[in-house]
Amino acid sequence: MGARGALGVLPFAATVGWAAWHLLQLTVWRDHADPGMSVVWLVSFCLLWWLPVCWLERPATVTEAEQRSVDALRVTIQIPVYNEDPEALHACLRSVFAQSRRVQRVRVVDDGSVDTATGEPLLYDAERAYFLREADSLGIEATWDRTPNRGKRWAQMHVLAEDDADVFVTLDSDSVMDEHAVAEGLKPFADPRVKSVAGLVVPLNVRTNALTRLTTLLYVPFTRGLRSAQSVLGSVLINSGTLALYRADVVRGHAGVYERETFRGVPMQMNDDSMLTMYARLEGRTVHQPSAVCFTLVPDRPLHYLRQQLRWMRGTTVRHLWWLRHMPLRSLAFWMPVVEYAHLVLALLVPVAVLATPELREQAGSLLQYTLVLACAMNYLISLRLFAVRRTDETLRHQVMMFLLSPLAGLWRLLVLRPLYLYAVATCWQIGSWGTRARVEVRASPAA
Repeated sequence: MGARGALGVLPFAATVGWAAWHLLQLTVWRDHADPGMSVVWLVSFCLLWWLPVCWLERPATVTEAEQRSVDALRVTIQIPVYNEDPEALHACLRSVFAQSRRVQRVRVVDDGSVDTATGEPLLYDAERAYFLREADSLGIEATWDRTPNRGKRWAQMHVLAEDDADVFVTLDSDSVMDEHAVAEGLKPFADPRVKSVAGLVVPLNVRTNALTRLTTLLYVPFTRGLRSAQSVLGSVLINSGTLALYRADVVRGHAGVYERETFRGVPMQMNDDSMLTMYARLEGRTVHQPSAVCFTLVPDRPLHYLRQQLRWMRGTTVRHLWWLRHMPLRSLAFWMPVVEYAHLVLALLVPVAVLATPELREQAGSLLQYTLVLACAMNYLISLRLFAVRRTDETLRHQVMMFLLSPLAGLWRLLVLRPLYLYAVATCWQIGSWGTRARVEVRASPAA
């Protein structure tokens, strides 16, 4: 397991033991108490099974022979664009050409971007000229197409359906890849069972304001927490569309169906990443490669952030229904939504049970105090994963300060994200094409 594994497993085990002991004292071993409460709390705690498992993840490595087979793979990077900040798009394209493992083809599809100030088409003339010129100088096949606005999936399949590559890389136009992202992301494909690889996505504009810092507190423990634990089991359920790699035959095999998904008769263009991941998971293993790093711009304004979260939550709700319908009963994908909704029900029932039971009402103060302490402990355990991402632009002092603020992320989940999630579940059919980008939403800083 090693020192890194112990960093996650030992605190988790200690917290479980401490929680169990105190729960038993508060319930089973106290006169006239309800022993069922201890069961409820312990079940809720066990729903965080992924916390110790995620520390077992290691980046995929290859032998010399395997590396030769990986080097032989023909790779196409596909970048859909819609109302993107020109500077962010330029930084994205620059990172593509800076890759240590050169790809064979790059395809950009502009899905009918519009300058909302004038109503005229947003053409990206300077970025297009740079893209075609740089690709030609490097000997990379490149295309830049502009299509009528139909949504991200149509922009993707406009070029991928007939592309003869072995591996497709999906890359968001507001994201910047580390120079070794493609080289590292291809390594898991040395295993023929692997059908998709999720890159490690971290916020680029983390220092912009309090919201982007809070987003990092929520984002990194997920990408290096739950997704890492799923990868240990070979069952990543949602790749981030920011950076993901797929066996090309998986994508081509669903051309014509993927872009026409509907829910309750409404075209479904959001959650393209989870749909492609589901296709891959039905055919083989889906993994995460933490050494394939991509930096992305996250919302820096509250309304944009809430719209993005609502879009993701609605899309995930729809995808849960697909998993329950199409994934095998023995698979993690089937049980993840069951666990998610069980957790949600327990979170709603526990306060009701406390208020409805006279014995528990008398202990409400002790239970609340215990809950707050345990919640802080759990948030700190989750946020240990912040230290699993090493950045040259981030000092250890900054990481420690972010870690110390972890309970704020828990409070945000409880007071903002949980009610928003309930609303998203109740309105999951209200889905759109790009969702958050009716105009340029986040602008790149000069440093990007």
